[in-house]
Amino acid sequence: AGDAAERCRELALQLLSHGLSQGERPCEALPVLLPALTQRLCPPPGAEPSEELRLGLVQLLSLLLQRCGASMAPYLGDIARVLQATLLDHYAEVRRESCRCAVACARAMPEHFHMQSESLIKPLMQTISHQHYRVRVDVIQATGAVIQFGNGKSVDDVLSHLAQRLFDEIPKVRHAVTTVIGEWLLHLRDRYSYFHKLIPLLLGSFNDEIPENTKLAWAYWEKIGLQWEKENEEDLKDKMDFSVSPAHYPKGETRPGLGCRELVSRNLSKILPGLCHDMTDWVESTRIKASQLLYTLLLHAEDHITQHMELLLRTLSQACSDEESEVVKNSVKAAELIGTFVSPKVSLKLITSAFGQTPKASCVMVLAAVIRGSPKEILQPHVTQLGSTLAQAGVCQRSEEVFYMEQLLYCVQALIEVCQEDCKEISLQLMKVLVTIMAIPSSQDLKEKVEKTMSSLAEVQQLESVHCLYQQHIVQLMEWVSVSCEGWTCYSPEVLQLEVIATHSGPVIGEALDDFILILKTSLQPNRDPQMRLKLFTVLSQLFQKANETINSQGLFPSYLETVIKDILAPNLQWHAGRTAAAIRATAVLCLWALIHCEMLSPKEILKVKDELMPQIISSMDEDSKITRLMACRIVDVFLKVCGRQFDAEKFKNTYTEVLKRLDDASCDVRLAAAHTLANWFKCLKDSDVKSSMEGHVEFLYQELLIHLDDPDENLQKAVLEVLKEGSVLCPDLLVREIEGVVHKHQTPVYCNQLLHHIQSAKQSA
Repeated sequence: AGDAAERCRELALQLLSHGLSQGERPCEALPVLLPALTQRLCPPPGAEPSEELRLGLVQLLSLLLQRCGASMAPYLGDIARVLQATLLDHYAEVRRESCRCAVACARAMPEHFHMQSESLIKPLMQTISHQHYRVRVDVIQATGAVIQFGNGKSVDDVLSHLAQRLFDEIPKVRHAVTTVIGEWLLHLRDRYSYFHKLIPLLLGSFNDEIPENTKLAWAYWEKIGLQWEKENEEDLKDKMDFSVSPAHYPKGETRPGLGCRELVSRNLSKILPGLCHDMTDWVESTRIKASQLLYTLLLHAEDHITQHMELLLRTLSQACSDEESEVVKNSVKAAELIGTFVSPKVSLKLITSAFGQTPKASCVMVLAAVIRGSPKEILQPHVTQLGSTLAQAGVCQRSEEVFYMEQLLYCVQALIEVCQEDCKEISLQLMKVLVTIMAIPSSQDLKEKVEKTMSSLAEVQQLESVHCLYQQHIVQLMEWVSVSCEGWTCYSPEVLQLEVIATHSGPVIGEALDDFILILKTSLQPNRDPQMRLKLFTVLSQLFQKANETINSQGLFPSYLETVIKDILAPNLQWHAGRTAAAIRATAVLCLWALIHCEMLSPKEILKVKDELMPQIISSMDEDSKITRLMACRIVDVFLKVCGRQFDAEKFKNTYTEVLKRLDDASCDVRLAAAHTLANWFKCLKDSDVKSSMEGHVEFLYQELLIHLDDPDENLQKAVLEVLKEGSVLCPDLLVREIEGVVHKHQTPVYCNQLLHHIQSAKQSA
């Protein structure tokens, strides 16, 4: 065996193997053979340099264990020293054979093996992460046998390594771990002491991506549960005889056997702290595995979860804010089980007590999941409390973060889904929450979800539409938003909430004009926050554009017109410095035009408010905003038609002076609107009592209009021509003299000639 020639050593090994396998008394060779094997396999003195021969020597040791069995007990120390060395051999096949040899040794001398088993744990654990998966599989199997037949205390030394192998990318390695853990839970002498450490490892395989591994884990678990039931039959007698299956159980899940459930329940207090710690581990795969295991444990523990609620809720709240979606998904499923198995009196009290501080999105997510998992009849007594909690300003207005609002929406959806018609009790509170979510600036997708949820809320109350839902609560909603309206700023959530109620309630807003107009009157005073006023004016202009479908749906708005114009619009048309003030004036002008355009501001009403509004509208024609100037021209035009004949000389003068300036406006639309307004001005003056005193102003107007008759814009030329035709009735001879004085200067005298022809025709007709 110690020959210098490798070939001689090889032949000697072959002869020994042949002799020992065929001989009748192989045990007689042990006193000579074991020391030689130890010398050749335990470095440094006399170590075998050849990998193949080292493999052959370990195989020879395996053969001896097979043939001699317990007779090798006196040499157990030598065998252990050999295996300690060969388990760390550089040659992978030697390591694999050493693992098989360790298994054979454990099985051959179970009574004595425990004296040396601990010495093999360290080399096995050093090899368990070997790069070759077959080596890892053999090491795991060897570890199982070494501990099962050896010293059970070594379980603590190997658990972390085995747990790590459950993350191995090779399915066969995970299969080996599952088998070893299953066998230990069935046959390990001290298994009762290690249940809380071994159960998580076996249950962790329930979510293996390979179905074969999952089935294996379940098969072992069922056997373990049945065995434990038999071993503790007396203790479980009452539960076995009188246990009743829960009426409400998670869909798609099969209830584990009594033994399995009891095993988890009795060990949960020891398992949970470590598991909850792993749920926040920095390694992503650990967090995913821990979240999967938590769901499995809670499914087994059922109502025994109750005593661990504080730890569970704290952990789930953290896990629901995890950046890994799989962790969040599993945590939400686990929270649903809390709803299924734990009394809402306990769970909701603990969850909502956290809302008293600063509720996080993850807390709201947990609450939504608990509600979703709860049975309707058990949740019903707590519906009112839930609705009130969600509608609190500190909860539904805590954040404008879209993710937070989404979770709040899921809470409402869960309540509607579970409680159905019972939601009528908290319909107003849920509407407050939904209006608040709708009010925050967010994606269209979220707004569509809110609208869908409102439809569901209406449906469970057997209401025809969302508008009926608003109709049911419009008075309370208006009271809700108006409580603090005297202190509103542009940052007040109530401003956005009012916008949602006003623009989404459709015709229903027309039934709440008392409150709505009072809120506007209070909030739209010139001394209030400018940005807030701008927002409210924008809402008002939207409503006026479809007045008969919204604010005047009941035909009641005309009775509020005077208040709207005198107390809301007129004060905000007054000039103040700044862009925001200009934007407010622009929106106020648009609101006034919308009232006129939809014919809500009747001629009779215009007569009432003309003195109040006319000066502000005329001054608005000089605004920077093109749309404001255009609308102002159109409004003046309407006012002239309605009450221009009643103007005194001063009003006629002030009106035409500002309108005439608009003929030089940068916008073509404004110039054309100004021309149209001047035509109406002439019509009004023609029938006015002050016509004779206005001759000088008419002459000035003729002169200015004749200049614009030569404008580069052909459309304006034609419009001015029509104005002059209308005005020619007042002082035709004066206009003829003015035309003759400038006709030779005009680039387009054709319009002057047309005008002269028109005047002559008019005289002849007269």
